[in-house]
Amino acid sequence: MQQSPVPPEPPIYRRIADGLREAILSGELRDGDRLPGENALMAQYGIARATARQALSVLINEGLAVPKRGSGVYVRQFRPIRRHGSRRLSHDQWGQGQAIWDSDTRGRPYTVDDVNIDREVAEDAVARVLNSTEVWVRRRRYSVDGRPVQLSVSHFPAALVDGTAITQHDTGPGGVYARLGDLGHTPARFSEEVRARMPHPHETVQLDLPAGTPVIAIGRIAYTATGLPVEVNEMILDAASYVLQYDFDS
Repeated sequence: MQQSPVPPEPPIYRRIADGLREAILSGELRDGDRLPGENALMAQYGIARATARQALSVLINEGLAVPKRGSGVYVRQFRPIRRHGSRRLSHDQWGQGQAIWDSDTRGRPYTVDDVNIDREVAEDAVARVLNSTEVWVRRRRYSVDGRPVQLSVSHFPAALVDGTAITQHDTGPGGVYARLGDLGHTPARFSEEVRARMPHPHETVQLDLPAGTPVIAIGRIAYTATGLPVEVNEMILDAASYVLQYDFDS
């Protein structure tokens, strides 16, 4: 009987990467730990510099490590945020004065920085959806456990929210959706589009993304019960930091 061919042994750079990956996933190497550098791998395994660089590149491309110029390569392990599409936008969440992000982070510390709020001329696509040439725009960056994970840009019809807390940094309990409710325009339905792409240069900088890390782009429109669109939100998520969860009946 003919024996099955023995599969070839993986190249040495793959075997080195596999060993380092196992050390990361087992907890032997933790988030922020420095990985062995090229010189250390060369000495330990008797390999060329290019081979050592390939081994580290495998982990960088998988999102498990990040290079820091002039310093080395460090573990970038992060417990993903579970973004539950319907639960986070439920009226039971923001209607009770809770932030949407409380649903996402479930007790993990998060911060909102780089907050900019301006009245602007709407871009054509936004103007068509909101039927408004002037909009209030809220730009934010969200960080979880000290790591930037999401950029968010929300647009609201200017005439609808002029002079309200939506144009202030602190929108109060429940955030912008609760304030829209105070105005008699409670969001009752949401539509989201999700796609993946590579980041633009400014997104790479703002989210501190390692080379080769994609982003998840989510576009959301909020509608009232009468079908009036009251918000267009454009979100950019670090793909390595998120799990997207959607539950629905058949």
